[in-house]
Amino acid sequence: MVLPVYSVLSKIDRSVIEAAEDLGASRFYIFKRVILPLSIPGVMSGITMVFMPAVTTFVISRLLGGGQFTLIGNLIEQQFLYVGDWNFGSALSIVMMAIILVSMGIMSRYDRGYEGGGGLW
Repeated sequence: MVLPVYSVLSKIDRSVIEAAEDLGASRFYIFKRVILPLSIPGVMSGITMVFMPAVTTFVISRLLGGGQFTLIGNLIEQQFLYVGDWNFGSALSIVMMAIILVSMGIMSRYDRGYEGGGGLW
């Protein structure tokens, strides 16, 4: 999450921040009205980069957590391999795929207008 946000923040033109300072904006207002909107593509990219592996992984959670917590990937694996309920496992897979596609669609919406310096449109 840190790398995409850092790359977007490092590409923000310093003259935009200086212009806001020259117009008398406070530091909080500069962050709220200039820096935050320009960093949204990096935030959305970071969310997607963190969300996809967190939703789909099941082996790492079992190794690190000792199988104490059931994630969606673990539940799908259990439905297919141990329970034998292929219908429910398939339904969960389709729901997870839909969530991933929606998040990728949101990400592409914000990424479409991004031209190096940040911005939504």
